[in-house]
Amino acid sequence: MAPSPQREPIIGRYIGLFGARYMRYVRATSEVILDPPHAVEIANASHPFILAMWHGQFVLQPTLHDLNGREFRVAAIAARHNDAAAIRSLLGEFDIEVVQGAGANERKKDRGGVYALRAAVRLLKGGSTFSMTADVPPGPARKGGTGIVSIAKYARRPIVPFAVATSRFIALPTWSRMTINLPYSKLAYVIGEPIWVPEDADEAALEVARRKVEDGLNTVTERAYKLVGADIRRVTPRAAEGTKGPASEGLALKAYRGATAAIGLGAPLLLNLRARQGKEDATRRGERYGEASLPRPEGPLLWMHAASVGETNAVLPVIERLLAERDDLTVLLTTGTLTSAALAKRWLPPRALHQYVVLDVPEYVRRFLDHWKPDAGVFVESEIWPNLIIEASRRGVALALVNARMSPRSARRWRWLSGLSLPLFSRFDLVLAQNDLLARTLKRLGARRVEAVGNLKIDAPPPVVDAIELDRLRQALDGRPTLVAASTHDPEEETIAEAHRLISARLPRFCTIIAPRHPGRGKAVATMLRGKGLNVAVRSHGERPGPDTDVFVVDTIGELGTLYALTDIAFVGGSLIPHGGQNPVEAIGHGAAVLTGPHWTNFRDFYRALLRHKGAREVRSAEELATAVVELLTEESKLAEMRTGAKAALKSLSGALDRTVAALLGMLPEPSRVRRAS
Repeated sequence: MAPSPQREPIIGRYIGLFGARYMRYVRATSEVILDPPHAVEIANASHPFILAMWHGQFVLQPTLHDLNGREFRVAAIAARHNDAAAIRSLLGEFDIEVVQGAGANERKKDRGGVYALRAAVRLLKGGSTFSMTADVPPGPARKGGTGIVSIAKYARRPIVPFAVATSRFIALPTWSRMTINLPYSKLAYVIGEPIWVPEDADEAALEVARRKVEDGLNTVTERAYKLVGADIRRVTPRAAEGTKGPASEGLALKAYRGATAAIGLGAPLLLNLRARQGKEDATRRGERYGEASLPRPEGPLLWMHAASVGETNAVLPVIERLLAERDDLTVLLTTGTLTSAALAKRWLPPRALHQYVVLDVPEYVRRFLDHWKPDAGVFVESEIWPNLIIEASRRGVALALVNARMSPRSARRWRWLSGLSLPLFSRFDLVLAQNDLLARTLKRLGARRVEAVGNLKIDAPPPVVDAIELDRLRQALDGRPTLVAASTHDPEEETIAEAHRLISARLPRFCTIIAPRHPGRGKAVATMLRGKGLNVAVRSHGERPGPDTDVFVVDTIGELGTLYALTDIAFVGGSLIPHGGQNPVEAIGHGAAVLTGPHWTNFRDFYRALLRHKGAREVRSAEELATAVVELLTEESKLAEMRTGAKAALKSLSGALDRTVAALLGMLPEPSRVRRAS
């Protein structure tokens, strides 16, 4: 992009002015070292060139222009958004011309990078040295992008690796370990050997040049920190550090392990409390302490851990496919809830076992691993239990995180807890993320091998239908138009009750079916509905909807498949409130048109595709919900259009199952190397 002619915002100008004065103060109060001693002469001889540095290590870079007496013109690239106004103003204080733009990197989204590339080539050919970082936000850090070598190719000018370091600094917990240099330091400027890119370089040659730039930058950066006597590990980004192998266990992780060992003394009290709340199976209490209730089968054993029902549904097809591919394999599935245990008991195939997951207490974890001796361990979605991961890794168990997801809030928390995140995420041999954004997030947290393969829930079969009960419900409803409101949360049922009142005024025989996300809330939901004058039947009481039933509350487990097969329209809950929504794919699998509230961030990929293909409809109030239901129930063409759009949306997202199964098969030992039970 052409040099910025506009006047920067006043705050940005003042911050830039302060930053420039601060940089000069750091240089003036520090002992300056040039490496090699004739570095300025090298720069002058190479001009015009591309001055390359790592992101986060550029704070004192503009002072190099002062150091050589501003012998020649220099330009630099800076982001074009308002947040970068201070950087653009700061560069101007050093007479450095600014080109606005940024590379797209893995995001595949151009933010002015193409325009900036052309401007950079033009400036280099016109006699200006061009300064830029080789790695592109938001990472991966310390991995050179293709932009810098492309500029060198087209401009026919060399890339000169550069690093600057001080003995005193502050390293911020950002993706690139942004470093603030402090005054009264040793200060080293290091310039590397120029790297030329052939004019006729093809894709392979550009990759060779890109790696040379990476190596050159790593060399000068290590040299700079060595010259000033500083620990380079303090400024090494987590993702870059983790690529060489699992990170060492730090104080934070050791503190966690010590705390959980102590907390283990109170585990019986915790489990007794959960049992009184109906959340624990007293007959299988020993499994929570790592005491197996089943023998370990012979042959290779794959251990998979899923938190609850949603994660279990996602991996059941994976388990079936893996067992079909390897007839010598056994799968151990661990889960943490009664509902997921019931689901596993009902649907796990032969050669698949279920246990409740052990509490994350070192002693219990060791007991669990001593018995089961898994060949590989697979954690599903966002299940990160530090003791389980560390102990399994210590025993050489290959670990994977599949269908990986993480909310922005959780990602921020993990980034600040780098003493925990790096040693944990770097211990996964493979991470299969739901999308590119999540893949980048997990790389920044320290995961070494990350692939974006899609969401397993797209490829999972729809929930099972109880054909007998479906027929009974159809007879009970006798052709009445219905809406199934599934996986609802408090207070969404009040909105649904109001929508029912509006719909039934236009469709007199209309019946609403509500299936709360937590079945234990069924009694409270029924009481609320009756308080509004509605006639209610409750599934857990053995009731079915009668001719006069307004709302049927299904407060039992494992019946969503039957309900979705019963209706033409499903409202998927957790979306009228800031909860993040629930999985819409199960409803679509049974042909139901999906309505959702505006809060669907937990299933962002699904809903974006559905809304783009007009395969779902967003509602924000009882009035909008009522309007949508009436419209779809009275206009068959609109209902058919939504169903077609939903199928197209899911087809565009499919494929995760095949990729996940192939990756996990590669982690298992060959049949000749199976581990036998001792």
